[in-house]
Amino acid sequence: MTTEDIIQPENRVYGKPSLMNDTPMHYCPGCSHGVVHKLIAEVIEEMGIEEKTVGICPVGCAVFAYRYVDIDWIEASHGRAPACASAVKRLWPDHLVFTYQGDGDLACIGTGETIHALNRGENIAIIFINNAIYGMTGGQMAPTTLMGMKTATCPYGRQPDLHGFPLHVTDIASTLEGTCYVTRQAVNTVANIRKAKKAIRQAFENSVNKRGSSLVEIVSTCSSGWKMSPEKANQWMEENMFPYYPLGDLKNVNKE
Repeated sequence: MTTEDIIQPENRVYGKPSLMNDTPMHYCPGCSHGVVHKLIAEVIEEMGIEEKTVGICPVGCAVFAYRYVDIDWIEASHGRAPACASAVKRLWPDHLVFTYQGDGDLACIGTGETIHALNRGENIAIIFINNAIYGMTGGQMAPTTLMGMKTATCPYGRQPDLHGFPLHVTDIASTLEGTCYVTRQAVNTVANIRKAKKAIRQAFENSVNKRGSSLVEIVSTCSSGWKMSPEKANQWMEENMFPYYPLGDLKNVNKE
């Protein structure tokens, strides 16, 4: 087999999804967003539903997802993505409808919209990027910021008597009757990327088949906000985030 044979599309083992736009990546080095964008594009392409998919992005780093994945997108007000997605899914019940949100958006500004959409069992999928910080606006403390973790608004570390405790949104979601699938994944290794892709596929299938609400949390890094190199950020996440936000399925009605 020649080199020309190897690079032919039919011979490629791995390549860029057709739904990924040729857009220069603006995310910081080591950011998890780019990996998750690629997984979303791969899953939609493999399901063959790009013409019947609507993504909802609110404010935050997640707002730029529309630049990278070639599907229909709606920009929602800060925290209101689940409410917007609920309306879209009810209008177009045969579509895949999902939101793509960060922890500051989903777990703070949009807590009400998130919890009630999940509790109603809206047939939507929520992709939740949890890097424990407000990454886009300067590295402020988020509801998911760990105890003792330093940010721009808690420079001496998060303290329970002053700032309260980290919010386990995914755990709360698993107790709601409207949710059919709740899971927590990561994309720091090849093995975890494969698990995350499988989780996203399950959530998207649930939306298409009207099984109820799905929440896929991706425990992520924020090298810039954490003021670490990508390598050290991954190590810090494994040592500190994973014990507090353990990976795995919290609820899967289909298996149960």
